[in-house]
Amino acid sequence: MTTFSAAPWLDVPADHPFGIATLPYGVFSTAADPVARVGVAIGEMILDLAPAVRLLAPQLAPAVTGPSLDTLLAAGPQAWSQVRASVSTWLTDTSLGEQLGGYLVPMRDAVMHLPFTVADYVDFYASEQHATNLGRMFRPGQDPLTPNWKHLPIGYHGRAGTIVASGTDIVRPCGQRRGTDGQITFGPSRRLDIEAEVGFVVGTPSRLGREVELTRFEEHVFGVCLVNDWSARDIQAWEYVPLGPFLGKSFATSVSPWVVPLAALDPARVAPPARTVPLLPYLDDSQTPPWGLDIRLEVRLNGHVVSTFDGMYWTGAQMLAHLTANGASLRTGDLYASGTISGERPDQRGSLIELSWGGAEPLRLADGTTRSFLEDGDEVVISAGAPGADGAVIGLGEVRGRVVARLP
Repeated sequence: MTTFSAAPWLDVPADHPFGIATLPYGVFSTAADPVARVGVAIGEMILDLAPAVRLLAPQLAPAVTGPSLDTLLAAGPQAWSQVRASVSTWLTDTSLGEQLGGYLVPMRDAVMHLPFTVADYVDFYASEQHATNLGRMFRPGQDPLTPNWKHLPIGYHGRAGTIVASGTDIVRPCGQRRGTDGQITFGPSRRLDIEAEVGFVVGTPSRLGREVELTRFEEHVFGVCLVNDWSARDIQAWEYVPLGPFLGKSFATSVSPWVVPLAALDPARVAPPARTVPLLPYLDDSQTPPWGLDIRLEVRLNGHVVSTFDGMYWTGAQMLAHLTANGASLRTGDLYASGTISGERPDQRGSLIELSWGGAEPLRLADGTTRSFLEDGDEVVISAGAPGADGAVIGLGEVRGRVVARLP
């Protein structure tokens, strides 16, 4: 493999998902230095950002100093652009190898942390294929999409306090369930599921009472991460009428350790699907630059690939516009996610409830075992990538989690 445009001393392969075109941000520590700090991934290394900035661009130091991405998120688009441009310049300058070499940490030696303080969390329902699959499952013989689905991005407010870093074990949740015989019981979920999603990380806040228009998306959203919104389907099925998801969702949501800036995803922007229903003006993106994203996700269960897929009906810009349409304000660190993303084919589904069709068609893994829903000890890894300019790959990293039994 050839070396991409990073400096030769970095030896980053041309097709590395964390090449110079990506430069995602995360928060890490090491055994030698257990203090959490901001880093930028380049190949298999992490640039310790604060000391590098203090050395080469001290005026930017306030934006990147601290134990999380919070100060950088709050610094706004101009600072985001300046930091990214500076890091890109340094990592392509062969004369800086000696100066920066001491600030590069092998990724294998790093412990990754939750990258930012989550303020609020909203989960949407933006994949038409996912919504259609669940509608066919739960409302056979009826229109699979609810009457409002193509008019607005449907979502619910989740629980920010139970968003966890990738790699955190997921304790099987307990709750009320109604059996097929109608009996109501309480106990560990028997239908624990995953939801493979893309998350959008808000940097710049907005004012209460003022909506965020489609064209202001880039002013407020810093970047993109991966999300696994773990779901207890049996708890959810009993509780969600009439007010929607609650305990079946709020026990844990995992996020990836790396946040990819929107600027890196510019080459991956695509037009959203053709609209068959006219949109109200605040959601109509037909006359604005498109913010659909060509992101392909992959789900592995215990190391076995069970699904690869892409495609959302609603874009990140439309979700943000709807989220704030009533005047709700944004805060630095807000996270909103796409909801499960699924493709058109059976092997392109982003949740087990779809892959096993509600348990009626158990999924067979490569090792011969089958799954309808998750068992204790199962590990799920969701990864994703997007096309970059000139054949580069923009990696979003991965989000992983392992299911463990609740202790007695």
